[in-house]
Amino acid sequence: MKSLGIDIGSSSVKVSLLDIATGECVASVSNPTQEMSIEAQQAGWAEQDPEMWWHYVCEGIRQIGAAHPLREVVSVGITYQMHGLVCLDRAGHPLRKSIIWCDSRAVRIGAEALEGIGRDYCLRHTLNSPGNFTASKLAWVKRHEPELFARIDRFLLPGDYIACRLSGHLSTSISGLSEQILWDFKEERRADFVADYYGIPHELIPEAGPSIGVQCETDAATERLLGIPAGTPISYRAGDQPNNAFSLNVLEAGEVAATGGTSGVVYGVTDRPKADPQSRVNTFVHVNHTPEHPRYGILLCINGTGIMNSWLRRHVVQRTLDYGEMNRLAATAPVGSDGVVVLPFGNGAERVLGNRTTGAAILGLDLNRHSTAHVLRAAQEGIACSFRYGIDIMRGLGLVPDVIRAGAANLFLSPLFRQTLASLTGARIELFNTDGALGAARGAALGAGYYRTREEAFASLRCVETVEPVEADREVLEATYRTWVAAVESKLNEQNNR
Repeated sequence: MKSLGIDIGSSSVKVSLLDIATGECVASVSNPTQEMSIEAQQAGWAEQDPEMWWHYVCEGIRQIGAAHPLREVVSVGITYQMHGLVCLDRAGHPLRKSIIWCDSRAVRIGAEALEGIGRDYCLRHTLNSPGNFTASKLAWVKRHEPELFARIDRFLLPGDYIACRLSGHLSTSISGLSEQILWDFKEERRADFVADYYGIPHELIPEAGPSIGVQCETDAATERLLGIPAGTPISYRAGDQPNNAFSLNVLEAGEVAATGGTSGVVYGVTDRPKADPQSRVNTFVHVNHTPEHPRYGILLCINGTGIMNSWLRRHVVQRTLDYGEMNRLAATAPVGSDGVVVLPFGNGAERVLGNRTTGAAILGLDLNRHSTAHVLRAAQEGIACSFRYGIDIMRGLGLVPDVIRAGAANLFLSPLFRQTLASLTGARIELFNTDGALGAARGAALGAGYYRTREEAFASLRCVETVEPVEADREVLEATYRTWVAAVESKLNEQNNR
């Protein structure tokens, strides 16, 4: 028996096949070979075509099916880039391109809603400002594209759309409602007052269920198209960051997960609903939440992290080096990068900066002394500084990470980055043999009952490396961090004085 996991990222779509009996990944593919495009018609906008995601889902499943019989698939799990908006007509076709997670066009609308609903009421009930989350993105469509809005039959998250294409069933999850800012944490029900404020008809919101458990089943069209048997349960669905935590067995209060893809995230689990008054970090319903055993995820998201590294690869080293070679070159520069400082915030409005857009920057360059190696190292150190900046905010909410778990992927493949992060935060970094698609496959097997317990589901999860803080680097890195913070504050003050 096999379980299939699908991971809808903003850079690629990954599909993995899990052998349920052994807990081992038997196949994994990622498409396309180059990163998927993100369209930005205006500054701060970011859109992708949902049909592109579906195309690469099908391509990945077919590639796996060429070597492994898909009739053995008994469960399907889906994880996806959070907060995206997919608008469907009555026939289930997308009406426009998806406004994705890093799009910041709805920031002002969300700020207006926070005051219009009432700041204290909103933070008590949704634990977040509506910000530029999914409900606010839909409010933008209503305001600026009223004719299209009138044709919307349902709006979905990216993972909900893929589940719909596989099953013909329209639904979301309770965790999904919380990431749309449509969940009332105080009342344990849908936050209709947010929809009412925005004038969003309730019938546009799909039904919601748990993240772990049978939500729908694949249909005959999927069997004809892809070879997955009709009636296979889709039994797990979660946004990429709750799923990353699940993949790492981060399910209990005090446990912390991190990831470093296009964006960087630290996600800590708590059993008490907490709100940052400034909404710099956000609280969502975790995948294993129940009213009897509450679990919430405090999420720090930094839009501009891995995308900074990929920008340097495209435009500075001109793709002459792969990421491994870039990491090795960066490591030849000294700790602290000899005074070069990189601010990675170049991917839209940053929640951690109060939903402001500062832009990325490379500071302190001495053209007679510094080289490409200094810039590459400064970028990784700057990304690690952005993690530390957000973790300091999380500490203010009572979440103090002594251990940070991560998958051996993306930025965490860089020895320099993970060592810098450990030394800057004082936390031990533990790397595990998992990723998002494999976590979704494991979650689907658990949700469908093929694993009876959490312990059984994670029996094959292994820590493959541990990284301890290096005390000898702390002084230089702390000085670097102080310089980095001063540069960020200078940028923010420039904005305030305009």
